[in-house]
Amino acid sequence: MQIIGDYDYKALCMPTIPWSKNTAQRFQFYEKDEPLPLLLSLVMGLQHAFAMVGGLITPPYVVFQFSVGAAFGGVDASYSQYAISAALITSGICTIINILQVPIPMTEGIFGRKLYIGSGVLSVMGTSFTFLPIFEVAIRQMKDDGVDPLDAYGKMLGTSMICGLLELFLSIMPVPMIKKIFPPLVSGISVMLIGAALTGTGMKYWGGGVVCAEAGFPCAAGDVSLPYGSPELIGLGFSVLCFLVVIELFGSTFMKNCNVILALLFGYFVAGVSDYQGDSYVNNQRIEDAESITFLWAETFPIGFYGPAVFPLLIAYLVTTVETVGDLGATYEASDLDTNDPEFNETIQGGLMADSICSILASLFTSMPNTTFSQNNGVISMTKCASRRAGYACGFWLIVMGILGKISGIITSIPDCVLGGMTIFLFSSVFTSGIRLLGSEDLSSRRVRFIVAMSMAVGIGVTIWPYAFADKRNQPYTAAFWPCDDCSDGEKGIRNGISIFLSTGYCIGTVIAILLNLILPADVIVLKASEKAEKQVEDDEPSAEAIDESGAGVEEAEKEA
Repeated sequence: MQIIGDYDYKALCMPTIPWSKNTAQRFQFYEKDEPLPLLLSLVMGLQHAFAMVGGLITPPYVVFQFSVGAAFGGVDASYSQYAISAALITSGICTIINILQVPIPMTEGIFGRKLYIGSGVLSVMGTSFTFLPIFEVAIRQMKDDGVDPLDAYGKMLGTSMICGLLELFLSIMPVPMIKKIFPPLVSGISVMLIGAALTGTGMKYWGGGVVCAEAGFPCAAGDVSLPYGSPELIGLGFSVLCFLVVIELFGSTFMKNCNVILALLFGYFVAGVSDYQGDSYVNNQRIEDAESITFLWAETFPIGFYGPAVFPLLIAYLVTTVETVGDLGATYEASDLDTNDPEFNETIQGGLMADSICSILASLFTSMPNTTFSQNNGVISMTKCASRRAGYACGFWLIVMGILGKISGIITSIPDCVLGGMTIFLFSSVFTSGIRLLGSEDLSSRRVRFIVAMSMAVGIGVTIWPYAFADKRNQPYTAAFWPCDDCSDGEKGIRNGISIFLSTGYCIGTVIAILLNLILPADVIVLKASEKAEKQVEDDEPSAEAIDESGAGVEEAEKEA
């Protein structure tokens, strides 16, 4: 096995000269099953790991920092650090499983075709944003009912495991049927609504934190305590956005592939060298308290079940199913593979089954559900490396970063306002992914515009103001839509499930999009007067086939005569 190889590492690290006419960079293309030198595998894998690490650590960090309650003494901050480490390790393991594509024995005799676990292409997996809003709302509801925050998280893990079986069922369905039920129109609306909801949350982080934004508490950043939206906090978050622009202008291919994590580290650096009246913005104690080495199950949560979250979680798994189909199609295109090849359907089937199994495994690993990461297709396109060895190296790097507990200690010491500068860009990138999916539809169609408008009207409406159906913070069962102070436990469960569904924008918006797409007829074709006349002439003129048939009939009649 080669160690270094002849890859142009210099071109990978050369900065970009903005506004230059000669900005094209040439790289050798490495195909799906092409062996890579060891160093190149590690370098390519590191790019993929850095490209996704900012996204995959955000859901567990947000859930434990703000929903479970680590930020304000609900539980010890060590749980946030463990959740980040568990997410990194789980994502690394799931990435390797998805890339392997393991055949399942005896399936050919049962289903008439061989089934697989894994896509068999360079498609990485990480903690899904799709489930974040549901985890936040459901855990808050359980806390209002007096459930311990850690038990509430365990109940969501157990419920997610059961709901993950839906995607397992969908993975054995014919791919054309899945695409018919969930066309790009539906998936684009779903992803846009997820991005819209998360971007609003990211804005709360940028100003200092979610809880202090909603409850009016002072926002803590290390040893500093300031009101929400203070210019000092906004400025720290803004440094992240500014560095993202700098990378886009001057960054090398390697830096652009890792732009999110590099911008976050820059904002962290700015916070570390700054102070407010002698107080530091960075809590170094969290780094010191973090374990040097950790692994899965260093902390455990009692697996349980929370009925009100079932329907919203099923919607979430439908959304990730659609996302995975789209992501794998993009991976095929970036890898220079033919989507008309029969192997593509095997890739879709294996990828969906890996999505389901890895989400179930993630719950057993004490982490949130996993799914494919679309942004890594950009890494393939820029580096021209589609070799699966780069994916295995990515999984290796993620596992290593998870085992090194000090890394999660560093992440939890980052001020929320700095994290907000990163997440507002990251979450809005999810929204633009939805726009890309919707771009394949005919937006001049009245039917398409109506479905988009109706779904987004309700979805964005409840995203901006969920309290038409949901309870306000620290005011459980008081929403006028369904007040339930003296309800039985069963009624509260039904009411909470409906509340989660109606107040989660992408859940209600996706269902509206699916229903309208099924019942609305195609657009009526309206012809102008001139077009009508032309069509009438065409209809009146005999076709070539009719002329041939009539000519043949005349010839036969003449022969008989």
